[in-house]
Amino acid sequence: MTDKDCLFTIWRKHKAEKDMTRNEKKRVDIIEAARLVFMEKGFDLASMDDIAHAAMMSKGGVYHYFASKDEILYFILNNYMDIILGDLEEELKEIEKAHLKIQFVISRHIEIYTKHISESKTLLHEAHCLPSKYLDIIAEKERKYYRIVADVLSGFFENQIQKDKLIGITFLLFGMCNGIYFWYNPKGPLDPTELSDIIFNMFLHGLNTFK
Repeated sequence: MTDKDCLFTIWRKHKAEKDMTRNEKKRVDIIEAARLVFMEKGFDLASMDDIAHAAMMSKGGVYHYFASKDEILYFILNNYMDIILGDLEEELKEIEKAHLKIQFVISRHIEIYTKHISESKTLLHEAHCLPSKYLDIIAEKERKYYRIVADVLSGFFENQIQKDKLIGITFLLFGMCNGIYFWYNPKGPLDPTELSDIIFNMFLHGLNTFK
């Protein structure tokens, strides 16, 4: 395992600071600052000076831990995709009924979004800014997530649905879940569990029209 892989693991464990070295803590501080700067300014307008200021470090200090703004963005998005994928396939195997698998996928997606809003928004708006060597890795993880969700939906139809319809339905589900970005406030009166239930019930009712 490389140093960077180790840091990804620590990051996924929600910054267990007592287990981190000084260098790891510094890198996490930079990432924390950068994800907020990217969400506020966008990747193109954000500078290493902005990130350094937000992290309360010198720009030289930031460059000591990350070679470029691209590398920082890649770190954020790669980690976020790892969180999204997580143990999803194994978790789905524990659920027998097809409609409950769909409900689980929706509630899990919404829960992750509400805990990682800045990363989610950065993925939706800034991933295209990555150089191809990084973008290809993120895109493959997105495709994997798509395939997992599409398989769940295909199972609902007992694998008897046309491919084109399955593609459309899968992206409609992603649209419903990701579309909350434009209006949803996790601290508002509608909590994530209620929102997940609304999406699931509306989506399932629509699916039944295809049966």
